[in-house]
Amino acid sequence: MKEKITLCGDNCIECPRYNAHSETELRDVAELWYRVGWRDQVVSNEEIACTGCSSHKSCTYGLVDCTSMHGVEKCNQCKEFSCEKIEDMLERSREYQKKCKLVCSEEEYAALEKAFFDKENNLRK
Repeated sequence: MKEKITLCGDNCIECPRYNAHSETELRDVAELWYRVGWRDQVVSNEEIACTGCSSHKSCTYGLVDCTSMHGVEKCNQCKEFSCEKIEDMLERSREYQKKCKLVCSEEEYAALEKAFFDKENNLRK
């Protein structure tokens, strides 16, 4: 299986947001992110469009700054892995997973599960 794993263990290749390119796909993702709670409103297509993580993006888990500070490219390369930030991120992810099961269709949940809910295994690769 093809993968592009982020600092927090997400798999971009499976992510609906990363794969959304048309106006309709972007709008659908913006609405899904709002329903799940990843946004507090349905944002514009420009804001929801994603090309993957990079050092110039802000990270809700603080991992971009942390990896830079520790001189590593990925969290699993850090001598402090698995740290409190990772444990907090994994707990937040488990909570989002529960919410996704409640508010998503089966198809939406399956896509989000592949993209976001195997973080721990992805981080250990």
